[in-house]
Amino acid sequence: MSLHFSILASGSTGNMLYVGTDKQKLLVDAGLSGKNAEALFQQVGANLQDLSGILVTHEHSDHIKGLGVLARKYKLPIYANEKTWRAMEPLIGNVSTDQKFIFPAGTVKTFGDIDVESFGVSHDAAEPMFYVFHHEGKKLAIITDTGYVSDRMKGVIKGADVFIFESNHDVDMLRMGRYPWSVKRRILSDVGHVSNEDAALAMTDVITDNTKHIYLAHLSQDNNMKELANMSVSQVLESKGMPVGQAFLIHDTDPKIPTKIQYV
Repeated sequence: MSLHFSILASGSTGNMLYVGTDKQKLLVDAGLSGKNAEALFQQVGANLQDLSGILVTHEHSDHIKGLGVLARKYKLPIYANEKTWRAMEPLIGNVSTDQKFIFPAGTVKTFGDIDVESFGVSHDAAEPMFYVFHHEGKKLAIITDTGYVSDRMKGVIKGADVFIFESNHDVDMLRMGRYPWSVKRRILSDVGHVSNEDAALAMTDVITDNTKHIYLAHLSQDNNMKELANMSVSQVLESKGMPVGQAFLIHDTDPKIPTKIQYV
């Protein structure tokens, strides 16, 4: 079985990504309750008992809400960098020492037949980082929760077969919306979230002939819509000579409905 994945949940209310092969199965973040996580796994035909571990991106609640519960119930090892561990330990309850592992940013850790490459992003957390999964020449990259996409980040994720890419907000919707200005300023800042247009511009630098699928992720419930994100990203890419629907496809994600398991 080749590298496969399901975006179990994506959005401001909770985030979980399942990635696996026939030998190794991993979860990125556990931002929903344990009960909801179990239901989502059942929906896609996967089993939490088969997981090799949980990789954590950062300590915000929409990424770790169910982390402690799942780790304790299924005896799962947790991987995060030192600063993230210090920030999230008071939030996840007691976890056995033998389940705690350090995964520094900017390194590669091998889980059976999957090489996982971690890289830092720009977000208002202790030391946020995301991951690229490598398996038999295939590459799956996830990048959300970043205020901008730097050349360093682009260098790590470039050429992925599949991108799970933040397309958090429409700038006009955010500016005119109900959020207090302090929150709007945080989202628009370099340690906030990437807009539809900025996501698309970053994509133009990392899409190659290898790229077949792009999933628009972590959409704001208040400041974005699936149709708008898809249209905005597609327009920018097509203006740069990258016709959507030919070499690659763009897909939506959802905070409650998992994507079907897809093969890279």
